Amino acid sequence: QVQLVESGGGLVQAGSSLRLSCAASGRTFDPYTVAWFRQAPGKAREFLASITWTSTTRYADSVKGRFTISRDNAKHTVSLQMNSLKPEDTAVYYCAARGSWATDYGDRYDYWGQGTQVTVSS
Repeated sequence: QVQLVESGGGLVQAGSSLRLSCAASGRTFDPYTVAWFRQAPGKAREFLASITWTSTTRYADSVKGRFTISRDNAKHTVSLQMNSLKPEDTAVYYCAARGSWATDYGDRYDYWGQGTQVTVSS
């Protein structure tokens, strides 16, 4: 069993940066693919980025070039660096983990955090 806890959300102005962290407890992150998703009010959950245990990354087109996912297996954390934030990035951000290869489909992830709110003002 893996417990995930997100942190780092907040209220920022457009053009700012935020760094979200996803910390794992219960067992090591090492064999897991970890992904970030977000969900805005009234909208479907959206895949943002994933990173495998070998640090192969994948990004959604909507965030490619602005967001960077990284992992520190020694610290059992995965981070999402978000730059040039826009009001449309406002959402609850979730990290998720699965013990297999990367996928964009949220329902294929076994473990989820509780989410952290990101609000970008114009």
